[in-house]
Amino acid sequence: MSNSDNSGDLYNVPLSTDSELAKNSQQKLIDEENNKNDTFTGNSHSNSLDPDINPDEEEEKQKLITQVLELQNTLDDLSSRVDSVKEENLKLKSENQVLGQYIENLMAASSVFQSTSPKTKKK
Repeated sequence: MSNSDNSGDLYNVPLSTDSELAKNSQQKLIDEENNKNDTFTGNSHSNSLDPDINPDEEEEKQKLITQVLELQNTLDDLSSRVDSVKEENLKLKSENQVLGQYIENLMAASSVFQSTSPKTKKK
């Protein structure tokens, strides 16, 4: 049956990588910015063809877009790092609890750490 053939495809869905997402995000921002400027100037050509646009302004705008995208990537990296540090912190807390309980058990079992009751003095 073809139904059984298609069921295997449900588990083989290709996923985007972070780099692909970043490239798509960057291109989307550039396209949106170009569309805004085209709408504002009333033409459908690229801003670089518009004689009223200063090339220095266009270059500065592209630099700012690049910086924003780099900062977004940095934020994503830092967020991932925070998540991994939180996970490591939880593991270490759990290990500390186990070790603390182990130490308490050892101390309870050892006569050295047993509390001694004061001996009554004989008269």
